[in-house]
Amino acid sequence: MTHATPPLTAVVLVGSLKSSSEPSSSELLARQVLDAMAPHGVTGTVVRLADHDVRPGVEVDMGDGDAWPAIRRQVLDADILVVATPIWMGQPSSVTKRALERLDAELSETDDEGRMLTYGKVAAVAVVGNEDGAHHTSAEVFQALNDVGFTLAAGAVTYWVGEAMGSVDYKDLDEVPEKVAATTATLASNTAHLARLLKTSAYPPV
Repeated sequence: MTHATPPLTAVVLVGSLKSSSEPSSSELLARQVLDAMAPHGVTGTVVRLADHDVRPGVEVDMGDGDAWPAIRRQVLDADILVVATPIWMGQPSSVTKRALERLDAELSETDDEGRMLTYGKVAAVAVVGNEDGAHHTSAEVFQALNDVGFTLAAGAVTYWVGEAMGSVDYKDLDEVPEKVAATTATLASNTAHLARLLKTSAYPPV
């Protein structure tokens, strides 16, 4: 597939409760999102949040040892933010919620024309879990991301939900379900398209 210039970059924040020393279904789906974006001229990196000491709070920097400022710089340097989260108790993971809380600081960070620094950046969401709740979980993350300045394309979530109280995780599947792959492809295409439009035509000054 061909793609238009300019090239785009993405960063994925993976909200697994586990560090990168353990396999993660959330990270697997996140990397599949990046793979689907590649034909659209997007390159990206993955940050497993549990690997980093992201301090609780709603400031840009919560002090010595806080890992968030470096992660925040990656988010602000990218055109696209993907938040990948497991479902726990019907909600985004606590790790994911902490990252969203830290993004709350962007409400007071603006450019010379009064726009939040996140304006013009596009976000998408990936959700996995063994219980119902993918729509509720994505809705929570959508609203938080939009509140702090990110734009969401049509079809900006891909998800897989296993059998209720089942023991099979997404990473245990022999192949990607056809509908998941199709949904991921749509997310990737629409998100890259919107990010490219906003990169070439910014939101007006406030």
